[in-house]
Amino acid sequence: MSKSILGVIGGSGLYQMKDLNILETVSVETPFGDPSDKVVIGELSGARIAFIPRHGVGHRIPPSEINFRANIFAMKKLGVEKIISVSAVGSMKEEIVPGHFVIPDQFIDRTHRRISTFFSSGIVGHVSFADPICKDLAGVCAEASRRAGTTVHEGGTYICIEGPQFSSRAESLLYRSWNVEVIGMTNVTEAKLAREAGICYATVALATDYDCWHEGHDEVTLEAILEIMHQNVDKAQTMLKEAVALLKDAPDCAWSNAAENAIVTSRDMIPEQLKKDLEPIFGKYL
Repeated sequence: MSKSILGVIGGSGLYQMKDLNILETVSVETPFGDPSDKVVIGELSGARIAFIPRHGVGHRIPPSEINFRANIFAMKKLGVEKIISVSAVGSMKEEIVPGHFVIPDQFIDRTHRRISTFFSSGIVGHVSFADPICKDLAGVCAEASRRAGTTVHEGGTYICIEGPQFSSRAESLLYRSWNVEVIGMTNVTEAKLAREAGICYATVALATDYDCWHEGHDEVTLEAILEIMHQNVDKAQTMLKEAVALLKDAPDCAWSNAAENAIVTSRDMIPEQLKKDLEPIFGKYL
C-alpha cells in the first residue's frame, strides 16, 4: 500500500471527508483490537489521506470507550506521518466565541479510565510530552483555518475530561481558574499515543458552546452544541483541503523519533511476541 502522508481523525459531526477521492476502505488489524471504524484511504488535492471517524460512523462510540491505541496504531501501520485531529470543544474564555477555531499547544489530562500508552508490562519507556503539539503542523492548521474563513485562536490549553457527562458548574469554574482555553473529552489520549508512535500531531478544536460557566448563556445542551457543530463542519472540511495544500512544503516532524531513547527495558528482556506486536511502533529501536 502506498504511503499516506496525512492522517485525519474526525470528531463529532465529521464522519466523512467532503471531496475526498476514495480509493479504498480497509479494516486494519492491530494488537489492541479494532479501530473505531474502517480506515478510508483516498486522495485530496493530490495528497494521500487516511481518515478515521473517532466515534465511528453514526457516532456510536462514547469517549471513554474509543479504542485510541488501535486508531493510532492503524495510522502508523498505514504509513501516516502526520495527524490532524478535528474535535468539538467547549470554550472556556469569553473571546473564544462558539463557532471559532482554536489550535491548542498544551493539554491538561483529567481522564482516568483510559490506556494512553503503547508501553506495558514487558517494555517500559518514557517519551517527552512537554510540548505535546507539533509546532509546524499547528501553524499549518492555523493558516488553513484562516483561509477557510474562520476566526482562529493560536495556542492555549485543552483540558481533557473523562465524560461522557459535561462539567458541573463548580468544575467548569475550577478549570476556568486554571486559565485553560477549551474543554473536550478525547484529544490528549490521541496526542500521547501519537507522540510514542513518532507521528506528528495537531488539534483543530471547534468551539461549540461556553460549557456552563458563562452567566449570560444557558447551560450547555446537546441541541445547542449540535447546531453550532453542524455550522463548523463545512468550515472544517475546507480547512482540511487548505491544510493539504500547505503541507506539500512542510518540513519533516521533529518528533518522528520521539521514542528513540525512551525505552529503558533491556532489549533481551522484551518478549519476542511483544516485539512482533509493536514492530510498527518501536521496531526500529529494538
